[in-house]
Amino acid sequence: MNNNSKRIDFNKFENLDYDKFRQYAKREDLSGYEKVGFPDEYRKGKEELIFQDILQKLPVLSKKNQVILDIGVGCSDLPQYLIDLCKNNNHKLILSDSPEMLSLLPDYDFIEKIPGFYPKECKNEVEKYFGQIDGILTYSVIQYVIGHACIFDFIDISLSLLKNGGQMLIGDIPNISKRKRFFSSETGIHFHQSFTGTDGMPVVKFNNIETGNIDDSIVMSILSRCRTAGFDAYVLPQADLLPMANRREDILIIKP
Repeated sequence: MNNNSKRIDFNKFENLDYDKFRQYAKREDLSGYEKVGFPDEYRKGKEELIFQDILQKLPVLSKKNQVILDIGVGCSDLPQYLIDLCKNNNHKLILSDSPEMLSLLPDYDFIEKIPGFYPKECKNEVEKYFGQIDGILTYSVIQYVIGHACIFDFIDISLSLLKNGGQMLIGDIPNISKRKRFFSSETGIHFHQSFTGTDGMPVVKFNNIETGNIDDSIVMSILSRCRTAGFDAYVLPQADLLPMANRREDILIIKP
């Protein structure tokens, strides 16, 4: 086993949900990356690359005087990159997350913080922005909706917030179907063996019930839901330099 896989304690990143993230936000022994569900090795020094990938896919961020919503903003480097950009571009920035996570982020006059589990616990605060949002970002979040809330409530309310021409990026989706395809490939097998420092084969099971996981059927159902509602929706690959690009993907939604 190599040094990376030896020192990463993956147990702390299992069975994560909104309530556990609230607890993690208060723990001083965790880094900002660990508080949002990632080992330092997966995110440290890489979030600027992630933000550049986001900017390529969500061009509304590079405009001026927009209204931007980040759902599940977290407390790693990414929100600070977003805050700095919004300040420079004169955006209004709305941040949605738990009170504990939001308390770790700075307060500025162009920022509005909406605490609570989105959308159920903050519906009244969110509804005042129906049809008024230029851009929505939700990154490494959608997987925590599955099993804890109706994913279509999350999608439908988010779509209703967008202006004409508005854009939404559902980023960093851990698609278990994509993961299986990767680890069934020669490239994926070599990746697994290099990471573990062994000659073992990755365990891949097809035709399995994947309770609590996102798979191709859920990704495609999100696309179908959005398109049926009159929105354009696309699956996008992540840039190769991103830490989990070989098993994650993004969805871009645009209101025509």
